[in-house]
Amino acid sequence: MASEKILNQKKEEVSKLAAEMKEAKIILLTDYRGINVTDVTNLRTDLRNVNAKYTVIKNNITRRALAECGIEGLDDTLIGPTAVIMSNEDYLEPAKAIYKFSKDNDYYKIKGGVIEGKVMTAEEIITLAKLPSRETLLSMLAGALLGNISKVAVALDQVRIKKEAGAESVETPAEA
Repeated sequence: MASEKILNQKKEEVSKLAAEMKEAKIILLTDYRGINVTDVTNLRTDLRNVNAKYTVIKNNITRRALAECGIEGLDDTLIGPTAVIMSNEDYLEPAKAIYKFSKDNDYYKIKGGVIEGKVMTAEEIITLAKLPSRETLLSMLAGALLGNISKVAVALDQVRIKKEAGAESVETPAEA
């Protein structure tokens, strides 16, 4: 049986991880088998650039921290080697970074996760990661609105031209 000191260290680790998970907007659980150190280093750099943290934590500690946070439904994902990705700021950019990395590395897989307190499957996270960024969506909206405004302006101009042409044709017989 483990000593009391070790048990206290593990309890402290669980409570620290649970506190981080409560603050996180996204928690992703991934299978990192089959990737080399260079790839992991590049992934960590990409995640740091989007203010996300990549750590490898024992499944039992992760399971207990999730339970302490009141998050259920991820026990089946905590089998085999599991990396935990968390971010307190944005949930879309880390999901996109992990999805992009998993596309480039066949062995790296998203197992599941939690986004803003909602447990999500790997398929739901991948669907979310495929969405365009907020800036892209806003520019698409602006383009669509600008296109409609341009059409209205052209239509109004055509109405003006027709009225002017109609007014000239009415004045012509009166002058004669």
